[in-house]
Amino acid sequence: MAGVTAGTAIRASLTVQGQPGQVRAARAFVGQALGTLHPCAAVAVLLVSELVTNSVLHSDSRRPGNTVTVTVTGIADGIRVEVLDAGGTSVPSLARADDEVTDHGHGLRLVSDLSARWGYNSDDAGLVTWFEVRAEPGAYGQLRVNACGWPGAAGRACG
Repeated sequence: MAGVTAGTAIRASLTVQGQPGQVRAARAFVGQALGTLHPCAAVAVLLVSELVTNSVLHSDSRRPGNTVTVTVTGIADGIRVEVLDAGGTSVPSLARADDEVTDHGHGLRLVSDLSARWGYNSDDAGLVTWFEVRAEPGAYGQLRVNACGWPGAAGRACG
């Protein structure tokens, strides 16, 4: 399955049931993984909410027993967040910027507008939708990592 590319380390991941009530857990997870001082945190929390919402509404992850997995990865100049779901009959599609009538694709427009890059990979195992958010040069310095190698506060417990 396409996803985290070679040369990057998974910093944190969370798997939840594919239910709308789990969107909040995904937001909280990304916020905790990055910490409040990380310059990418606010945007990443907003955008993961959009992607997980799409997963629980439009993918086969919404079926009983299926899951959605969120992965946060530190990259050279920011972060990458991936959302893996069970896939479905369609792939992510972006609403046109001037389309006020269509009832879908507007969350992805937000992802497109606020991220440095985004995309998706689909295969028999499911769909990974991802985005990257860049930190402003010098705004954060180095990514703070706790004893487990995860982004966030140094005192955070492992596990």
